[in-house]
Amino acid sequence: MAARVRFQCAWRRRRISPTSLPLLRAAMDPAAAALDHPPIPVYSTAARRSLSQANGGGDELRPHHKPLSLWPGMYHSPVTAALWNARSTLLERAVNSSNDGPSQVNLLTRAPGESRTSVLYNFVSDVALREQYRNPWNNIRMGKLMEDLDALAGTIAMKHCADDDSTTRPLLLVTASVDKVSLKKPLRVDVDLKLAGAVAWVGRSSMKIQMQVIQPATDIVTDESLALVANFTFVARDSKTQKSAPVNHLSPETDEEKALFAATEQLELKRKQARSKQPDQADDQRVQQLLAEARVLTDMPALADKNSILIQHTKLENAIICQPQQRNLHGRIFGGFLMRRAFELAFSTCYVFGGHRPVFLEVDHVDFLRPVDVGDFLRFRSCVLYTEEENSARPKIHVEVKAIVTQPESRSSQVSNTFHFTFTLDTSSSKSGDMVVRRVLPSTEEEARRCVSRYDADH
Repeated sequence: MAARVRFQCAWRRRRISPTSLPLLRAAMDPAAAALDHPPIPVYSTAARRSLSQANGGGDELRPHHKPLSLWPGMYHSPVTAALWNARSTLLERAVNSSNDGPSQVNLLTRAPGESRTSVLYNFVSDVALREQYRNPWNNIRMGKLMEDLDALAGTIAMKHCADDDSTTRPLLLVTASVDKVSLKKPLRVDVDLKLAGAVAWVGRSSMKIQMQVIQPATDIVTDESLALVANFTFVARDSKTQKSAPVNHLSPETDEEKALFAATEQLELKRKQARSKQPDQADDQRVQQLLAEARVLTDMPALADKNSILIQHTKLENAIICQPQQRNLHGRIFGGFLMRRAFELAFSTCYVFGGHRPVFLEVDHVDFLRPVDVGDFLRFRSCVLYTEEENSARPKIHVEVKAIVTQPESRSSQVSNTFHFTFTLDTSSSKSGDMVVRRVLPSTEEEARRCVSRYDADH
């Protein structure tokens, strides 16, 4: 049976036949948001159906349609495929637009509701879809869900930035960072799940997008149904000059939207202040204290605390050549794909370190420092940066993953992304319910400063 997911906007609640592509196009046009269009079903890659088949047609495609399989990045996940399909109007405009067209000058003012978008996972009724998201322990594959979150955030950013003028060149929207993807309760693969999100705050050229995972899937979000909260930051670039470009304004309407806007603005101000902060004497003392403890491990291992280990002994690494199938519309490697690969390596690192199955808690922070291109030799390097053992029944393990682009021809190597994940351990296999987690210590000053900086940011 073909796996199916349903893409729907908050302002549409009634069902229509999937045979009307013009309605799909109208759904992605924010100017048509006020029109009475029902929810739009979208097929996953597992269905292996072209747009013409989804429209009830035969093998022939209309001249202005592009087969779903020809959009880049389609193989990643069913929901990513559904979102790319639903973005088809804006994507085709981006492909067909010339960089010689005028830039977007006339900025619009949009409400958060105009970008609000949701995706429904029919896990209960769709066995094929459920199987694609099931991990070995019959839970959700979190890496795949993060990939979908990034795709949904990109869709929301595109909808907010659309200027309703087909003659202007579209903006290049880039994921700048991800903050606090916090899991509030375990996610199940046998219960319907919904992703929903909207633009929460807008600066001159940046946007904060807040998304929620709701399970069981309901229209009204409650404390019991809210399973995960994620915050993505996107920045806009001029597709011709590559310089920062202004984005449409945001006008919160409801009390909840206004409160979220104000809170996000305050958080953004605090982050700017933290970035400008210089290391103080107290930080230097903490760095030297960590290094002094680590020297016992390096110089006198027989006398060292058996519950301590050096960071360098927790490392794992893998490498890939970035393929064309992993690219986004702009020819760069899809950010969600990088997040999934980083998460899976972090999970493995925690598994080997802790000796028990990891339980994901949150993504503390992700920095997208530079783009990754097709053909790049990409290395993922992970380590346990620090641990927290105060609660023996629920220890915390903080894992750092760096994605490094290596170019052998030019003898260069640069960090493209830095990811920070927090896990605990499954205590069900422990007779006492407690887990012994070793303390991790840095052996170099650079590692020590990373530990101190990350600990302060997390707390």
